[in-house]
Amino acid sequence: DRVFNVWLEKQVKQVIEMGVGIAIVVGGGNIWRGASAEEEGMDRVTADYAGMLATVINALALQDTLEKKGVTTRTQTSIVIQQVAEPYIRRRAIRHLEKGRAVIFAGGTGNPYMTTDTAAALRAIEIEAEVLLMAKN
Repeated sequence: DRVFNVWLEKQVKQVIEMGVGIAIVVGGGNIWRGASAEEEGMDRVTADYAGMLATVINALALQDTLEKKGVTTRTQTSIVIQQVAEPYIRRRAIRHLEKGRAVIFAGGTGNPYMTTDTAAALRAIEIEAEVLLMAKN
């Protein structure tokens, strides 16, 4: 959602200007919901992978919004799509944060049956985040 991305861009830019590292785990529920597709008869694993792809779409849209406002951004995915984003590598994510870049995590955990809430908690632990905030619609 473009309006949300513009609002978020302002918040992210302010936080980074204060010297705080910021990493964002994006969801894909506005595009695809794996559990709903399963209810309609789709294989759950396939549906979850489609949901992971939806998170990549949202990550790219957010990255574009942030970069147009001067926020240096790196998107990392837990599923390999090297033409559009880096693979998730913990040490690289931490280095990006140390350099003042916003890091966007897409693809959830890369495993079916796991929500992006799980991915947010996992990535927060892995990058040794001091705070985990969750915003959901």
